[in-house]
Amino acid sequence: MSGAPRTDGTTTNTSRSTVNRLSAENVTLAYEQRVIAEKLSVEIPDNSFTVIVGPNACGKSTLLRALSRMLKPSEGRVLLDGQVIQSMPAKKVARTLGLLPQSSIAPDGITVADLVARGRYPHQGILRQWSAEDERIVADSMARTGVAELADRYVDELSGGQRQRVWIAMALAQQTPLLLLDEPTTYLDIQHQIDVLDLCAELHETQGRTLVAVLHDLNHAARYATHLIALRGGEVIAEGAPGDIVTAELVEKVFGLRCQVIDDPETGTPLVVPAARKARPAAKAATAS
Repeated sequence: MSGAPRTDGTTTNTSRSTVNRLSAENVTLAYEQRVIAEKLSVEIPDNSFTVIVGPNACGKSTLLRALSRMLKPSEGRVLLDGQVIQSMPAKKVARTLGLLPQSSIAPDGITVADLVARGRYPHQGILRQWSAEDERIVADSMARTGVAELADRYVDELSGGQRQRVWIAMALAQQTPLLLLDEPTTYLDIQHQIDVLDLCAELHETQGRTLVAVLHDLNHAARYATHLIALRGGEVIAEGAPGDIVTAELVEKVFGLRCQVIDDPETGTPLVVPAARKARPAAKAATAS
C-alpha cells in the first residue's frame, strides 16, 4: 500500500446504501469511583475516518470503550443507529461494529488463521455455517495486513508487531461498516505504521467504512483523518477537519506543547513541528511570570 490519502473528506465508494450512526449523548464515564469524563457528547460523522487525539489519561480509550459497548456509561447513553447500544443484542452489534482494543490476549495454542477466522463469528448461525466466502474473506484479511505467511504459526510465538497485525486482520474479517481501533499502530515500526494507516484510509475511501481510531501521533492523525476530535481532561476541546482545527494554539492548549504548524509537503495536511528544546523552557518561564 502506498500513496497519500485523500484530504477532502470524500470517498470514492458510491455503492453504500446504509447509514450507521454512532454517538454519545451527555455520557459520564467512570471506572468504579474514578470519573474520567462527565456530560461528554460526540457524534461520529457517517462514512468518516475519525481520529481521537489528546494527552495521556484524557479519556480517549475510555470514550472508545463506551462507543463499542465495552463500558456502560454511568449517566447518558451511547446510540447506534438511533438505538441505545446497551439494549441491542450482542450479535447484532458485532455485525455492525468491530473493535480492535488496545490490549488483546489470544487463547493459548491458537494459530493465526484460526484467530483471524474468529472475526467471522458474528456472521454464523444455525442456518449459516462456515462457507467458501468466509474462507475467502479470512484469506483476504490476512493478505491485506501482511500476515498470510504466518497463517500456521501460533499467535503466542509472534513478535508484538506481528500480533498487532493479526488482530487487525481479525477485525477486518468481521467486515463491519463501523470499525473502532484503539492505538492500532502500537508495537509497529514506522513502515508498518504507515501500512496500517494506508489500509485504514483504503477501507474508508473504497469500501465506505466508518472508522474511529485513537492515535498518539498527532501528525499521523492530521494526515489521515477526515474528522478529528481533540480531548483534554475528558472534554472535547475542538473537532472538525484537521485543516480547520489544527493550529499551534490548539496544540499548546491540548498538549501543552509550543510548536509551529506548517503544511505537510507530501499531503498539504497540518504538520506539527515542536519548538526547539532551548526555546521551550524559556517559553514556560515567560508564561509563569
